[in-house]
Amino acid sequence: MTCLRRLFLTLIVITLTGCASTKSDNPYGVNKTYSAAETSRTIDLTHPPRDMWDRIQRGFAIPNLNTELTVHWTNYYASHPESVLLMTQRASKYLYHIVDELERRGLPSELALLPFVESAYDPTALSRSKASGLWQFIPSTGRHYNLQQDWWQDQRRDPIASTAAALDYLAYLYDFQGDWYLALASYNWGEGSVKRALAKNADAGLGLDYLSLKMPDETRNYVPKLQAIKNIIAEPAKYGMTLPAVSNTPYFTTVRKHRNIDIDVAARLAEMPVEDFKALNASHNQPVILAERQPTLLLPADRVDIFNANLKEYRGKLSAWKVHKRQKGDTYASIAKQYGLSLTQLRQINGLGKTRAVASTLIVPDTPSVQGGIQLASLDTSDAARASTSIVQRNQRAPRRPPTVRTHTVKGGDTLFGLAKRYSTSVAELRKLNNLKDNHLAKGKRLRVPGTGVRG
Repeated sequence: MTCLRRLFLTLIVITLTGCASTKSDNPYGVNKTYSAAETSRTIDLTHPPRDMWDRIQRGFAIPNLNTELTVHWTNYYASHPESVLLMTQRASKYLYHIVDELERRGLPSELALLPFVESAYDPTALSRSKASGLWQFIPSTGRHYNLQQDWWQDQRRDPIASTAAALDYLAYLYDFQGDWYLALASYNWGEGSVKRALAKNADAGLGLDYLSLKMPDETRNYVPKLQAIKNIIAEPAKYGMTLPAVSNTPYFTTVRKHRNIDIDVAARLAEMPVEDFKALNASHNQPVILAERQPTLLLPADRVDIFNANLKEYRGKLSAWKVHKRQKGDTYASIAKQYGLSLTQLRQINGLGKTRAVASTLIVPDTPSVQGGIQLASLDTSDAARASTSIVQRNQRAPRRPPTVRTHTVKGGDTLFGLAKRYSTSVAELRKLNNLKDNHLAKGKRLRVPGTGVRG
């Protein structure tokens, strides 16, 4: 009994010592002046995460910031449920990948909520300071972290590349500052600005914590906004919120392409809306994705087999554009004449303005019919997310299928993809109408098709 009593007293001492620990005992560098308090919620770790929200909550590791600004922003988001719902729906495409990366690196899962504050989880977001993508990299910081930015692609909008760069940067800032609040302030304001503010406080004998620093309003509100999002994700019901279901499974996977392919064609082969395809592949600036750049397409996991099956049977052109490699002696005028374009058209198609260096690779319409569809508006390379509009827009809205149905007799060379295009419908609709389990078509088989197009 004496031994048990001694053990019991020892445990009490250890517990009290832990409660009295200061910043030096905390691996996340929280200064006691923050009035930070750990969440009091109990998480059942005896079962796997129910969904992504549960998984994120299990990885919370940055102590809570309890300030008036936190209360203000929590109330603000809670009073705008539509905006929170839109952001969480956008986030559902990227959360699994981001949380996977955070866990692999041993970083707090709160960082998966940072794009809520940075970009509202919009991969095409562009700020007035030219910060772009989910993680809002300015051009110079993006280049420092090897995010490619040119006429063809801007990896600041690539969810895989930009996430890797953002987590590299955040881990560096935490190592540099030794404090997550200061690291987050540095991500928003710049590490040099935070360092100078700390030095100024040190010289004045003032506090060296986040709350003691004089900083711009945007940075002052930055961590409280993140805390507010964390509060809502942790207890949505408390704030009258219902978060969208997000499965704890990968949303997207990668597909490597070895031929040029237009964005609208890739979306149709995957049988998904162009806008949904572009949300995952927002880094591609132009309507055509060049094979020579060894592109990796991102597709929803449940679209990959459909994409590959349709691609195998597809007999049309994958791109409505040709790639022209400039040869010695080529001029823009001679290239334009070769393809039946005006010099103005060639320049506008390829963004050959004052801000772009001489281009060695150009795109030109593959057929005269495409030329009529080219929008001859100036293409702005600083906001290239708007660049791929001409061809893509013609395919964003599939015509409505009339209620009548006719039949088509399968002939040699017919494919579901070709028939879907012919009858202004989708492969999925043809499969549904004919109870088909795959893309195989037997010659002579009679298919039900929408009542438009040419009778077979």
